[in-house]
Amino acid sequence: MVRPVKLLLLLAAAAILAGCNSSSGGSSSSPTPSPPQPGQLLQSPPEKTGSYSVADLLSLLSTNSDASQLLKLAFTPLCSVDVYHLEYETVGGKAEATTASGALMVPRGAGSSCVGARPVLVYAHGTSTDKNYNIAELSGPNSNTEGVLLASVFAAFGYIVVAPNYAGYDTSTLPYHPYLVAEQQSEEMMNALTAARRAFSGVGASAGSKLFVTGYSQGGYVTLATLRAMQAAGMSVTAAGPMSGPYALSAFGDAIFLGEVDGGATVNFTLLADSYQHSYGNIYTNPTDVFSAEYATDIGSLLPTTITRSDLYAQGLLPQYALFSSTPPAPQYASITPATTPAKLAPAFALGFGPNPLVTNAYRLSYLVDEQTHPDGGFPTTTTDTPPSSPGVGLRQDLAKNDLRDFSPSVPVLLCAGDSDPEVFYLNTQLMQGYWAAHASGAQVTVLDVDSAVGTNDPYADIKTGFAVAKAAVAAAAVAAGATDGGASAVLADYHAGLVPPFCLYAEKGFFDGY
Repeated sequence: MVRPVKLLLLLAAAAILAGCNSSSGGSSSSPTPSPPQPGQLLQSPPEKTGSYSVADLLSLLSTNSDASQLLKLAFTPLCSVDVYHLEYETVGGKAEATTASGALMVPRGAGSSCVGARPVLVYAHGTSTDKNYNIAELSGPNSNTEGVLLASVFAAFGYIVVAPNYAGYDTSTLPYHPYLVAEQQSEEMMNALTAARRAFSGVGASAGSKLFVTGYSQGGYVTLATLRAMQAAGMSVTAAGPMSGPYALSAFGDAIFLGEVDGGATVNFTLLADSYQHSYGNIYTNPTDVFSAEYATDIGSLLPTTITRSDLYAQGLLPQYALFSSTPPAPQYASITPATTPAKLAPAFALGFGPNPLVTNAYRLSYLVDEQTHPDGGFPTTTTDTPPSSPGVGLRQDLAKNDLRDFSPSVPVLLCAGDSDPEVFYLNTQLMQGYWAAHASGAQVTVLDVDSAVGTNDPYADIKTGFAVAKAAVAAAAVAAGATDGGASAVLADYHAGLVPPFCLYAEKGFFDGY
């Protein structure tokens, strides 16, 4: 009979031997990785990247032809700004642990707008291909225009600004970017805010009770996704300002495949397919299922990159414009290869078709067949106002999953955009407005089209007038340089990334100031 103590010793020895034999070479198994700690500050206090006086900010604005248009408005910054590089823990598109970085901008000065408890603003930036993107870098050879605008329009008027670079950029350890993954991008915005709040005392910042969320383009989408997530988490948000975002992803994707190809489509599509393939694994089995063979090699790890956009095109890694073939995928689609309406955007649509396209005709055809079988409820015909419930193609499943037409804002919202945007179509703003009108009658939503006519007692008259002047200046410069189309092409090229952002950002500041 084995004594109880001896039995325990034998069992313990067996357990040790089992552990030793559980991995090759007889070594013990690796410890289980610790779970991510989203919002954990990685450097405390964060590194200061610069201090900018009001004169410094005005000088930086003046060097950019589009941003400098703000100087023609009643624009007088009140505070100097200290900028810090924030690093924190977050998660990727599959909820895997990773790190990310961003900017923390703190107003300084003796004026009442610059001291004491200040409102906090969380900002989401637009699409970038640059792996080294750092919105905290306001000056020097890699200066960030979006960061300069943000510091000048908000931080210099007394807002504490938190602006993530996003996972996959700058010092982030994630090898891809979860582009337009609503759950991840909204969680990261909240993680950045958590990290920033942990850094406030170390940088001498004092936060008040007001919290605002805004962002442009991709960041407009992220703003609305973040508002939805913050509402679901019971967080108190004062107001939100999504700008020129692809909110209605399902409808927007269908519009593109139906021939309304947006400017920048080859970059945006590559980022999106890579993001959803990493996050959901349902875009393709082999990249050639979607991408033409000449681009398929390493397409899943191409973006973001340290290669410039112009070199991406020059090296043949991406076509500059041709998302689709100029040959229809089937005879019935000839009239939308390319689409010709609305007429003012037809020249932009046409650029998206040509030889050596990024996406195969076979894949475009499969998408179009699925669109006919499972139509979106908002485009091209408004029925339910909602995305399709059961699309068959993986990309359409993911677009529907990440479409934002599924919630109602409980705080004031200003949707700002320009109705001739050739990159993120105004239909996104219209579809959100229509969805909320039909499904959220109590929502406090204001819509500003900066490219519309000035109305009677128009609260945005100065912004609309300023935008018209800026647009005319771009056209005039193009004509002076020899343009034969009255500068129309130059205006389209500068519209989304250059012309609209400063005016929408200024409008959002005025909107937030009212709360």
